[in-house]
Amino acid sequence: MTFIRINFNIFFFVCFGIISFSQQTDYIKIFGSDWEKAESFVSENDSWMKQLSEKYDVSYPLAIAVVFPELIRYSALRDKMEITLLKALYINLGDDYANFSIGQFQMKPSFAESIHRKVPMFKGRIRNQFREKIKSEDIRKYRASIVKDLENPESQFLYLIAFLKICSTVYNLIDMDEEKRLKFLATAYNFSFQKSYEEVDKMTDKKFFYTKLVKGESYSYADISVFWYRNFQDNE
Repeated sequence: MTFIRINFNIFFFVCFGIISFSQQTDYIKIFGSDWEKAESFVSENDSWMKQLSEKYDVSYPLAIAVVFPELIRYSALRDKMEITLLKALYINLGDDYANFSIGQFQMKPSFAESIHRKVPMFKGRIRNQFREKIKSEDIRKYRASIVKDLENPESQFLYLIAFLKICSTVYNLIDMDEEKRLKFLATAYNFSFQKSYEEVDKMTDKKFFYTKLVKGESYSYADISVFWYRNFQDNE
């Protein structure tokens, strides 16, 4: 009886593993044309994004994987939102009144402001990109400069690089394997890099990402990042 039970457990484990693997979420199928548009953006802009990644010594595939879900979301929403009023509200009243996502990488003004506050904490060439972008007495001018930054893909990519540099300083990521590090960074990007390590880590598997104007089915942001990352590695 013992022999039969042990073999049954092994059989069940193997079968369950095969079923689980076969049922992995196919995000390409789920997001369809929006996934394709996101991939098109990457392929059409990879030259300058790779150059900036090399210049500031960050992993290009890691950087793209962190923001890839936002590229999907941008493709899904870009023709459905009018943000002119939101821009005016933010510039005149601040992010308490209008903290909205801008551009391909769907960055919010509050995200950019947080980058500005934290960039001085480390040394390196990326810091020079933000030296002049400090909060001045003319707060409206400062906010307008942030909106201008976030409307430009290259400026946004510099914010992304700064985010990765800040996270490598604030959080202990050295002992993580590649995918664990990616899941953490993707969650910090979408959730908040103002939170503690424990708070971010707790959110890595939560399903709070959606692409509709009205919240519908949600997915794990970090899982989408890892899915793209694995496909990117397979295609290299």
